[in-house]
Amino acid sequence: MKSVKNRLLFNLTYFFLWVGYFVFARLFFLLFNFDKTKDLDIVTILKTFIYGLRLDCSFASYLSIIPFLLIIFTIFFQPKIIEKIIKWYSHILIVLVTIFLLLDVGLYEAWGVRLDTTFFTYLNTPEVMLASVSSFQIILGTLFLVIFSFIFIKWFQKNIHFKMKNINKGSWLQIPLFLKITAVLIIPLRGGLQTIPVNQSNVYFSDKMYANHAAINFIWNFFNVLSHKSDTGNPYKFFDDDVAKKIISKRRNSLLKASKDSILNTTKPNVILIIWESLTAKVVGSLGGEPHVTENLNRLSKEGVLFTNFYANGDRTDKGIPAILSGYYPQPTKSIMKMPNKTRSLPMLPQKMIDLGYKTSFYHGGDLNFGNMNTYLRNSGITDFVDGGDFDKKDWNSKWGAHDHVFMKRFTDDLRGIQKESFFKIALTLTSHEPYEIIGDYKFGKDTNENKFRSAHAYTDQVIGDFIENAKKQPWYKNTLIIILSDHGHRSPKHEGVFNSPKKFKIPMLWLGGALQQKGIEINNISSQIDLPFTLLDLLNGDNTDFSFSKNIFNNSSKQYAHYIFNNGFGTYTKNGLFVYDFTSNKTILERGKETFQLDSLGKAISQNAYQDFLDRK
Repeated sequence: MKSVKNRLLFNLTYFFLWVGYFVFARLFFLLFNFDKTKDLDIVTILKTFIYGLRLDCSFASYLSIIPFLLIIFTIFFQPKIIEKIIKWYSHILIVLVTIFLLLDVGLYEAWGVRLDTTFFTYLNTPEVMLASVSSFQIILGTLFLVIFSFIFIKWFQKNIHFKMKNINKGSWLQIPLFLKITAVLIIPLRGGLQTIPVNQSNVYFSDKMYANHAAINFIWNFFNVLSHKSDTGNPYKFFDDDVAKKIISKRRNSLLKASKDSILNTTKPNVILIIWESLTAKVVGSLGGEPHVTENLNRLSKEGVLFTNFYANGDRTDKGIPAILSGYYPQPTKSIMKMPNKTRSLPMLPQKMIDLGYKTSFYHGGDLNFGNMNTYLRNSGITDFVDGGDFDKKDWNSKWGAHDHVFMKRFTDDLRGIQKESFFKIALTLTSHEPYEIIGDYKFGKDTNENKFRSAHAYTDQVIGDFIENAKKQPWYKNTLIIILSDHGHRSPKHEGVFNSPKKFKIPMLWLGGALQQKGIEINNISSQIDLPFTLLDLLNGDNTDFSFSKNIFNNSSKQYAHYIFNNGFGTYTKNGLFVYDFTSNKTILERGKETFQLDSLGKAISQNAYQDFLDRK
């Protein structure tokens, strides 16, 4: 009887060792993100541990199955042999789980999502993936890995040895009992005896999304997403497909025609598209943001056409590029840009421009292989490229590629020799991406990430300002439309309210150049990146019928809307309402205005229709 008790005590101890690890992991997550944690009251913080316990116990059960089975072999073999096997099993797991723990906190700081399979899509270019991480962060992460692994290995060793030293060989009659004890793990593994196994929504308890995220067990979330990774069905299906399309078309069909005469003085202007990395409206003074970060853009806003209610459709570059060039909504948990078999069937603005007689080119100071961008752009019809390989390594920052001032000088030099040729040139900047390494003074200092973010954008703002002033002196300028917009918004600088509110997705779009018929005006219509190709082609008398998700930005109807996607959620925004929804908990995050009921249906219909389109592309 004593041997049964000792084996049972070992099982319970081992299980709760892992529960203890996950409690520590949640504490580390809360401390690492202290700028967000301090906004929670003490009761909410405690609830993250209480509600998160179900997922902690669930994954502790998975990790305990092998030791629970191994303890049965102590009935026949020397316990010291089994103890050594369990210790090595535990040591390896501790190191691996701690690596995932550190990936999780880093991912959350960068993207605002708990650990899932997103980072797998970047593993083919690990050197570029690491470009978002500073050398200090790598060193600190390695130090944390060594310290945490050492502490928990010692903790597990001590407890495993203490509980196993009293275990002796036993009777084979104990085997059925301990098999049943192992089978009992199915209860915490499933999160209880209810019909539906525990999932992320079971730990969502607060109207503060950060608190819900803190309650999630990071490693459980990762393997849950991994095990449910499938393209066989549409998880965002709320209506019959025909009903969803009718909801969308009823709103969209009245927004396809411009409400005014063309804003251009020609139907065949040269077009320069400058995509500014991570530029959020929160630091653009002409959009009501911080006044001194983008002083050149603020000044230029008075010389062209400023779009004051313009939004990104996603939150990363690999989502922003297809939105801008294909008029295509991002997917909540996937990236179509990384899937050449699907991107080849997308409508492409560059190809439409080629059909109109334009020569196209794409400029970027970094590696075009990142996120499979190169394949996507070549599928778009572009044949002329300049990327990081065209710049001397001495002109690179330590991570991403050539500094923006070097990159834009090459862009400027290549434009200088052009005379009458119609061109469509795209330039994607990069210096304002983490880790915000710039040449020259940091205007706002570099004591915090937010100040480095501001300083990097002030640097790129100066580079863009210099480019525009030079462009004004070139012969091609009088027949050129220059479009400046961002690839996505940003979490920095920190904003009040819901993390995925429209503030995070609002970005600038400014049109400049001699091809403009009207200047110094603002367009207040609500629109987004996916509307750009449709609108531009309408102005150029091109074929825009393939851009089936887009609208005309110059339609002044009060029915204009913007729809954006974040990890497993969406926001739909109009002048009369806002509706933000989370698919994980199937709950509304934010709603206001008199149109929330309609936006609930519209947002869900767009999410369903867009994802179905993604699934159907082969």
